[in-house]
Amino acid sequence: MKRFHLHLHVDDLATNIGFYSRLFATEPTRVETDYAKWMLQEPPVNFAISTRGSRAGIDHLGIQTDDPAELAAMKARAQAADLALRDEGVGTCCYARSEKHWITDPQGIAWEHFHTLENIPVFHEAAPASTGAERVLAESGPAAPRGRPVGVAVKPAGNCC
Repeated sequence: MKRFHLHLHVDDLATNIGFYSRLFATEPTRVETDYAKWMLQEPPVNFAISTRGSRAGIDHLGIQTDDPAELAAMKARAQAADLALRDEGVGTCCYARSEKHWITDPQGIAWEHFHTLENIPVFHEAAPASTGAERVLAESGPAAPRGRPVGVAVKPAGNCC
């Protein structure tokens, strides 16, 4: 079996162990004074690159599911763990129509949980124009981040995959 490996540098080990333990719903398999590791069995990796970002580096990380019930379970787990969450519902991005929500880790790295509904022929369909007041209302409504923030903003609307 092969595993995708991702190593992040963090500022506060304890805070991040807490965050990732809630996100993955499991404790680390190894913890040292300067290190923690989770050996996760699921999920496989969906890796994408694009030239749409403003700078090189990690844009966001995510977990894709083929099962809408699993997406609902990931959302419920994040909400139950009191993680700030922004629910986008169904939208388009990265040549796909998906249902998704976002959370952000203590470093400000956005995590996207999503279920792809169908492929589309464009990167992103244009959203209807809105006034500033409508955007403030939308961002403070049901899709606004919920739970205890971790000190950083949840990934803003319009940025995706």
